[in-house]
Amino acid sequence: MYGEPKRDRKTERRERTREEILDAAWEIARAEGLAGLTLRDVAQRVGMRAPSLYSYFASKHAIYDAMFAQGWRRLLEGYGEMPLTGHPLADLKSMTRYFLEFSTADPARFQLMNQRTIPGFEPSPESYALAVKCLDLARERLAALGLDDERTLDLLTAINAGLASQQIANDPGGDRWTRLADEAMEMFLAHVKNRRTSDE
Repeated sequence: MYGEPKRDRKTERRERTREEILDAAWEIARAEGLAGLTLRDVAQRVGMRAPSLYSYFASKHAIYDAMFAQGWRRLLEGYGEMPLTGHPLADLKSMTRYFLEFSTADPARFQLMNQRTIPGFEPSPESYALAVKCLDLARERLAALGLDDERTLDLLTAINAGLASQQIANDPGGDRWTRLADEAMEMFLAHVKNRRTSDE
């Protein structure tokens, strides 16, 4: 139709190929572990020679970086869509359940996002900004519930990451630790309230 902007088909094809490469990288990471990712295996899965990957990603760490960004972007989107009630305990339980479901659904993704498992890998500032944005959203959510200090945020993230790590490491596919989410949030909120009373 006259007046519509022309599609940049070359850029679209490039982005589709990048997505295909990342999908292949995730498949390998889930099957072989993050450290088992090789450019040769990724290239083989997408039907190209390994040197051709450099047209899309400058290095293996650049692929990890894009995967890191994907993970945090998806977590951020999920948090953004989460309906909240304004009731502190109910909302804390919902947030924790969502984080644990997201984390345990894909252990390789959790490890890349939250643990330093790749020697020498540091996310780029652009990718790391997504992780910071997610933490900022959690900070805002807590503040809206009247829980507005950094110590409280640190404790909450430690509890959630600890439950996820224990579940992934010791009962993959089960619920031995994730089923403790509600109880953990009850203890957390009671502790924070008691601490505030003691500090007054």
